[in-house]
Amino acid sequence: MKVIETNALTKYYGKFRGIENVDLSIEEGEIFGFIGPNGAGKSTTIRLLLNFLYPTSGTARIFGKDCFKESHEIKKLVGYIPGEVNYYEDVKVKDLLEYSITFYHGNKSEYRKRMIDLSERFDLNLDRKIGDLSLGNKKKVSVVQSLIHNPKLLIYDEPTNGLDPLIQNVLFDLIREENKRGVTVFFSSHILSEVQKLCTKVAIIRDGKIATIEDIESLRKKHYKVVKVEGRIDEINLPGIKNLKNENNTLSFMFSGDINELLLFLSRKKITDITIEDPSLEEIFMDYYSKEDENNEHIQMGI
Repeated sequence: MKVIETNALTKYYGKFRGIENVDLSIEEGEIFGFIGPNGAGKSTTIRLLLNFLYPTSGTARIFGKDCFKESHEIKKLVGYIPGEVNYYEDVKVKDLLEYSITFYHGNKSEYRKRMIDLSERFDLNLDRKIGDLSLGNKKKVSVVQSLIHNPKLLIYDEPTNGLDPLIQNVLFDLIREENKRGVTVFFSSHILSEVQKLCTKVAIIRDGKIATIEDIESLRKKHYKVVKVEGRIDEINLPGIKNLKNENNTLSFMFSGDINELLLFLSRKKITDITIEDPSLEEIFMDYYSKEDENNEHIQMGI
């Protein structure tokens, strides 16, 4: 079952691009990463899905429901964390969360118990006023609020902003637990290590357009290998080498050519050590961006 599905989803702010022709298809039970730098279009996409913005063109559906005509029904099934959290400052945390509970049908006692359990897990003081909280504690409030009603879909936009590393790990554990019980997760971030820890599939967005959508392991295996070689190697002239560095008799580079040719070449050299690894998601991400920059330069030069 497709939980999120968009077709040619486009948003312009006057003459300025938000996103263009974004096609997404997210299956039930996935933890789906949505990565790109600030300004790439991540938040615009999410705000369209939640009907906070209306599209210039294109369609979006969640659980088969139209995001712009059936938003009220969709929001009952979704837990959302915005990139920036803003609440009324003079309200106590407990009162805010109690008010949130009234939005949903279901067992209110069960929701209150969940509120208390989650607050204890995140070390969140329910008796403090929002205005007295740090940025990190306000983000904890949003996490608890997003999970009170046992949603079927979590849409998290940069959820770790303001959280210290220990609490980030608590959040990651909680996301995995929710996913194990069948919850689908749409996780937006510009911190690639977060996506790599959590997600099974990822979309890379640049300048409002989807660059690629792949599962993380395939994405890593089909691209460059990261190679480090120690020994006496004057130069290496093979196709598929990128980011070549030579420091203190250690050669490092990314390689996308025939691995047999590389090993044959190195077998003729005096080497003391070699490592060949899959690249990190960050290295893949930067490779996509450098390719796009090269393509844009070629277009501008008429190549």
